[in-house]
Parts: sequence; C-alpha cells; structure tokens
Amino acid sequence: MAGKTALAATVAILSVFLDFAGGEDARAQERVTMPLTIDGEQVRLATIIYRPVGIGPFPVLIFHHGSSGGGRNPSTFSWAYDPQPLAHWFVERGYAVALPQRRGRGGSEGVYDEGFAADRSKGYTCEPERSLAGAEHALRDIDAVTTALLDQPFIDRTRFLVGGNSRGGILAVAWAGRHPDLPRGVVNFVGGWLGTFCTTASTVNQRLFAMGGAFHQPTLWLYGNHDPLYSIDHSRLNFERFQAAGGSGSFHVIEEPAAENGHLIDRLDTLWSGPVDAYLAGLGLPHGK
Repeated sequence: MAGKTALAATVAILSVFLDFAGGEDARAQERVTMPLTIDGEQVRLATIIYRPVGIGPFPVLIFHHGSSGGGRNPSTFSWAYDPQPLAHWFVERGYAVALPQRRGRGGSEGVYDEGFAADRSKGYTCEPERSLAGAEHALRDIDAVTTALLDQPFIDRTRFLVGGNSRGGILAVAWAGRHPDLPRGVVNFVGGWLGTFCTTASTVNQRLFAMGGAFHQPTLWLYGNHDPLYSIDHSRLNFERFQAAGGSGSFHVIEEPAAENGHLIDRLDTLWSGPVDAYLAGLGLPHGK
C-alpha cells in the first residue's frame, strides 16, 4: 500500500483537479495523475474520474481495465480505458467512478509488465509462472491506487464497489479476496487473464479466481454469450472454482446482438442494467434512476 507521504501528495493533486471540475455536468470527465509508491518506486498513475453533481461523499466504483489486445503492439499501451456508457450509468445512480490506468498503460508511468513472454515482441505469454507474476504486478498497482482513492474526501469508503472488464474483472475478484473487509461488492465483466487460445487458460484463470473465494459477500459475474476469448462453458467452470474456494455470487449470460463482440459488453448498458440494479439493491446500495 502507498505510504502516508504519497497519499498526502495525492490528496493535494486531486483537490486541485476536482476544484476546477465545476460539477455542473454529472458526466464530466476528470483526468488526474496520482503519485504513488509501488514496489519501492515513485510512479504517477493516470486516473479518469467521473462523479455526480455535489461535493459528496459519494459511493464509489473503482473499475479496472483489461489487456492491450495480444500485447504485441506497444502503441496501444498509451490508450486510456474509458468505458463511458458504464461510467455514466453509475454516475446517474449517484456513484463516483474511478478508472485507474495501471503502470505503463493509459498515460501512467512505470513498466507495463503483466505477463509478457521473455521476448516482449511476442506479447503475452501462456506460461503460467510468467502470467501469474504479471497478475501480481497488476494487483500491487490496485493495492496502491485503491488506498489513495479511498482516502479522498469526495468518496464514501463504506460504500465501495470494485469491478473490472476482462483482465480487470479477474483482478477485481482476486483483489477482493485479499481485502475482504474493504469492498461491499464486486462487479466482474467478462473476467479472465488468459484467453482460451492458451491451453493453460483454465489453470491460470482458476488460480486467480480462487483467490477471490475469501471474499464472502455476493459478487456479480457478467459474460457475453459470444465472447471470442472466454466461452460461457469456460467461464462457468471458473465461477464454480471460485465457489469451491468459498466465494458466492451470481453468474449472468448477456445475449449481445449478433453484430456486437461479446467481450465488449461493458458498453452495452441496456443489456446488463437489470442484473446490476438488482445486485446493487441487494447490497443496500443506490440503484435505479
């Protein structure tokens, strides 16, 4: 977790950005840089923040991004993950939404090192040891940025959801298992670390999802029916492994239109609005409009 000095600097920097946000547009996007200490190194992580009108404190969703395709095109590492339909959906229900970009991604400093082959030009590896080490690298980023975000005055840390898409989804589940007393819930969109084109996908994905079993509050799993990376059968087995490790939750199959990619359901809010509203209601958190 980040030290007190880094957190104090983070608070000061965020306060400057938020003072200028104005708050007139509930969907306004704020881009901030957060100075953190991770693995003994000072780095600044780029973070996109949406929040409702007012000063809060607001319930918060901290939502984590996935991979960069196959990891073979470094130009994509600079792209910031900004799922606007999802962010707007939660803001309309009174939530602040924070979208941190991990080291080396989306304008963040540091080395992007989330399970690459020894020859980085080959992109992500299917090798379990390197893949799991890459996930641990990402989880340390989540440790640091979560500590800093929950310390912000506009956030109600007692009403905190963690979530993510693709690699971000599996990271959210695993991270909650390591910090079971922090989040109220977990929202997993199409989570997984290795696609099923890797013969080791089940080994790696189930290992990470099992970490989440120590989080005993209900979780929500949402998967597109025609996801090219994670079939429904594969993802159901991951969910069963999570349950066997002690986790609880519900698994939903989203029937996306034929023209849509089932791995990108985070942008199809009309399809998942019902299950997510019901999940939030069950947690006693704001829901509906």
